[in-house]
Amino acid sequence: MLKGKISVDLVDRSAFFKGQKHTYLDFVLIETPDNKYGNSHMIVQDIGKERRDNDEKGPIIGNVTDWQKNATPDIVRDRPAKDEMPDDDCPF
Repeated sequence: MLKGKISVDLVDRSAFFKGQKHTYLDFVLIETPDNKYGNSHMIVQDIGKERRDNDEKGPIIGNVTDWQKNATPDIVRDRPAKDEMPDDDCPF
């Protein structure tokens, strides 16, 4: 499970766009494997191709933590795959 936070104060509101029912914001997740706070990704606002082509960068508006990776006990991660388990005729 991934869990993220966005600072709405940092969002460039000119990039909002209206859908059929709601207003949306595009963003990009960029991996940050060596993050000192344990975050797995940073959230960068997507500002559109035209602005990117003008060498503009979207603001970093938040971060994401991979809770499954951080919270899974070693005993579960190290469990052998189902096809590696011995076939012992056990009904369960």
